[in-house]
Amino acid sequence: MSGVADPACQTVLVKQEFAQSPRSTVGLEWEIMLADPDTGDLVGRAPELLAALEDESAPERHTVTGELLTNTIEVTSGIGQDVAHAVGDIAAAIAAVRARTDPAGIELLSAGSHPFAQWFDQRVTDKTRYHRLIERTQWWGRNMMIWGIHVHVGVEDRDKVMPIIGALSAYLPHLQALASSSPFWAGERTGYASNRALVFQQLPTAGLPWPLHTWADFERYLDDMVRTGVMADASEVRWDIRPAPRWGTIEVRACDGLSTLAELASVASLVQVLVEHFSRRLDVGERLPTMPSWFHRENKWRAARYGLDARVIVDEDGNQREVREHLTELLSTLAPVAADLGCGDEFAATRVILESGASYERQLRVADAADGDLREVVHHLIHEFRSGPGVPVV
Repeated sequence: MSGVADPACQTVLVKQEFAQSPRSTVGLEWEIMLADPDTGDLVGRAPELLAALEDESAPERHTVTGELLTNTIEVTSGIGQDVAHAVGDIAAAIAAVRARTDPAGIELLSAGSHPFAQWFDQRVTDKTRYHRLIERTQWWGRNMMIWGIHVHVGVEDRDKVMPIIGALSAYLPHLQALASSSPFWAGERTGYASNRALVFQQLPTAGLPWPLHTWADFERYLDDMVRTGVMADASEVRWDIRPAPRWGTIEVRACDGLSTLAELASVASLVQVLVEHFSRRLDVGERLPTMPSWFHRENKWRAARYGLDARVIVDEDGNQREVREHLTELLSTLAPVAADLGCGDEFAATRVILESGASYERQLRVADAADGDLREVVHHLIHEFRSGPGVPVV
């Protein structure tokens, strides 16, 4: 994208196109750590695996690619007609990765942070865009030892995108709490359910979205950012929830890395159902609800600090609810939408997270049982990634 806005009228001279995308289709991205099976330390061995994995995934619906650090791979789905379709792609991608990592003596795990790894022991992937990012962001960039998931949901009309993002922003703390999995950082117990949430927002253009109401507002924002050299194009918008013009989707990026495939499916279904719910309200001419940006900012901090025990602000009047309680009601209210979308089982399984605890809670229980030995937390995460939730004997 390029172009200059007229300072007199602030007219955007170059439009930001929004790709055609089937309504409420689903795409998933999952960042996964590579670790030594004995010590639990991260291993920077992605480069030796990726050439073969990328070739093997070329004819498939899924992809396997590298990330900022050499200790990470990312798996992505194709365009899923429903959540199960996209999750099936992710499962196939993980199976392909394991076919390479198991013989190489490498284990896989997922969480928002590694419990004890140090940034100075890690290597940056040798790509120009990553080196440019580190050069610009320096200490904060080098500390980006974070892993997350991204959920894309197709939107058929770009005029719906910014209103849906505005309404969906009120549910980012709920999604963030469900996915919280970074209670440890560099060997320290942080006291936060999601330390990743607060680290990631230190990057330029990251954090909560600006309160933009129309697609033209978004275009003006992009034009300003490009003209002033902040970013090259829309792909460098790193908001917790953002338009993804290339794909024709709304992309939720607020969540820590989910520790199990079942949890990924549940969180993805919640995102899909919320987007469809708000899209239907727009179809009948409703004005979607919004909240002041300062409420969103406070909610993000509360969810990062307290996870599922957070009490969050739920409307513009400042009414507050416990996240667990509010989510339980939401699951009942929106169950018919989930059924229509074919993700009723995944949506209902969100209750399992509410009842048994999110990943951050399970990690803390393991650490307590192991007298604070964070190697046992890593082994627990490795076990969960293979087998699903369940605290192993330590």
